[in-house]
Amino acid sequence: MGLLQSPLYGRWDTFLNLAATPFIFIVGLFWLNHDTNRILSGQQHRVRFSDSVQSGAFIFPLSGTAFLLVDPQDLLGHLEESGLIERIQTFVQVHRNSFLLLFAPFNGKKELEILSMVQRRFFGSNLRILPVRNNAELVKGMLTIAKATSKPHVDLIRDRMSVARAHVVESSPVWEMLRDLL
Repeated sequence: MGLLQSPLYGRWDTFLNLAATPFIFIVGLFWLNHDTNRILSGQQHRVRFSDSVQSGAFIFPLSGTAFLLVDPQDLLGHLEESGLIERIQTFVQVHRNSFLLLFAPFNGKKELEILSMVQRRFFGSNLRILPVRNNAELVKGMLTIAKATSKPHVDLIRDRMSVARAHVVESSPVWEMLRDLL
């Protein structure tokens, strides 16, 4: 059975059981009237607002993960003059496990230009970029990453991944051929 046929492929939200554990978020006041806040509150997650959190940031204290939302529609003028790079740089310096959520409902020239610029500028840093198309994808992506990086779930995932890896290796025709040769 190959990876694409693995029982885990394409079902990470089931694998991680996202609905089982409510999370606590610390967010900036930017999110007060945002749809994402309503989605998270509707799923019984606790959202705490703070004026000391950077605008557009979500922080998961239990996993040490932080997310920064960037919407290309909010950037006026030229990218270098918008202050986006400085904002992301500050975010990356403050949070060791940082993710940039690039809100791009469609792949237009401006969205691809921003993605390319951020990738070039922060290549090799601890910033990971997650393009999202809508608020539901935004929430699902954050919850999946937060759950996968928080204790005790990270240990459970590591155990399940080693079992899945062993299963793939055991049923691999390449490994069978190598065993026959040895």
